[in-house]
Amino acid sequence: MAVNDIPPVTRRQALLAGGAAGLLLRPGTSHAAPSPASLPVRPTTLHIAPTTVELAPGITRRVLAYNGQVPGPVLRLPEGRPAWIRVTNGSDAPELVHWHGLDVGAVPDGATEEGSSVIQPGGTLDYRFVPPRSGTRWYHTHTMAMMDFSRALYSGQFGFLIVEPRRDPGRYDREVLLAAHHWDAGLPDMPRSPEECATPRYRYATFNGRLMQAAEPIRVRQGERVLFRFLNASATETVSLALPGHAFTVVALDGNPVANPAPVSVITLGVAERVDAIVHMNRPGCWVLGPTDPIQQTSGLGRVIEYAGRSGSPVWTPPPASDWDYALFGGTAAPPVEELRLDGIFPMLFERRPMPDGMEGWTINGRSYADLPPLHVRPGGRYLFRWINLSGCAHPLHLHRHNFTVLRHGMRRIGPIEKDTVQIGRFDTIDALFTADNPGDTLFHCHHQMHMDYGFMQMLRYT
Repeated sequence: MAVNDIPPVTRRQALLAGGAAGLLLRPGTSHAAPSPASLPVRPTTLHIAPTTVELAPGITRRVLAYNGQVPGPVLRLPEGRPAWIRVTNGSDAPELVHWHGLDVGAVPDGATEEGSSVIQPGGTLDYRFVPPRSGTRWYHTHTMAMMDFSRALYSGQFGFLIVEPRRDPGRYDREVLLAAHHWDAGLPDMPRSPEECATPRYRYATFNGRLMQAAEPIRVRQGERVLFRFLNASATETVSLALPGHAFTVVALDGNPVANPAPVSVITLGVAERVDAIVHMNRPGCWVLGPTDPIQQTSGLGRVIEYAGRSGSPVWTPPPASDWDYALFGGTAAPPVEELRLDGIFPMLFERRPMPDGMEGWTINGRSYADLPPLHVRPGGRYLFRWINLSGCAHPLHLHRHNFTVLRHGMRRIGPIEKDTVQIGRFDTIDALFTADNPGDTLFHCHHQMHMDYGFMQMLRYT
């Protein structure tokens, strides 16, 4: 098995593995930093360093990665138990590790804007905390790239972080982890109209660092219920996936269980989003699990699904046209905003503006991060974000150290959806409820690397 293939695991194996991984904890009564006596005997170690990744025989790339592999090692943390990770920086520049989707303190969160420590070249930093909620999270670098396409999320610095539940979830036979990523970014074409967006062009796209033609098939048995944990670890690209003849029953978004698990033929992930979906393997054959976008297909993104006793050329058929709709998974619609007890409403308008160097700059309420004052919240307060996208670009919106609850998408009230990253479409609107329950500076930003680098960020500050 190649170093960057993640082997499928059974439910029992996943739960038993939980004690082998480590990570930093927010202050507070229920989430105080673990005492030395309660910590694991040894830390889990992550080493950031240049490594050569083989996307396929004869196709290699020199990238920054964790422990010499892409994705980095799967970190499995038991819910509610102390964890410890030691990160060493073997690169030539300062680095940060962000624990995406975890409710940690501001200092260990891995963002300099919040006061996190950088790891200097040759330096080491220990992270300790207790993960409070089970689910599919991930870890990744949180540096800026600007136009250096070897840095930040253009590199290979990402990996799964699974917080294992205290109880066996019991709804599937085994799990498969698939992280999408795009490689060899080139200079973007500048938009010629408000409807177009600047985004890098990529040569390759992979699951778990392997092109489809070079990856081992995912071998299944008829009747199995397989939990797929999908992660979009791209720097900039949205990914839509289908498996011909099969349905994805979505059970969690960003690691958070949904109220209404619903079957869909296509799954769409904005940058940094995760989707957990169970597939009932009931159509024997050899199939392609792959993107609906023809460009991403020719770039190599996909995996072969091979039933036991079946072989031959894998089959791909385009799925019926459909729109990804968060509302499918939310259950009963949320009450109108007027009926909510709120401590404040934050309207946030997202717009594009040209930069002197010809690049796209991004603003929130007319100002970019450098001159944008923070939003002030009080501990325990409930606030409504009203996100209004006035651009022709979709934006994966991420809030550090907290979840939020999507209540309205476009003109519709929807059943509550708990997320830490949500994709707002072109000229779209989203209302999201936020509870200020994790004191400390908190970064909000678009997770599209170019948008974040060019101003699309704002700080929330507890007062």
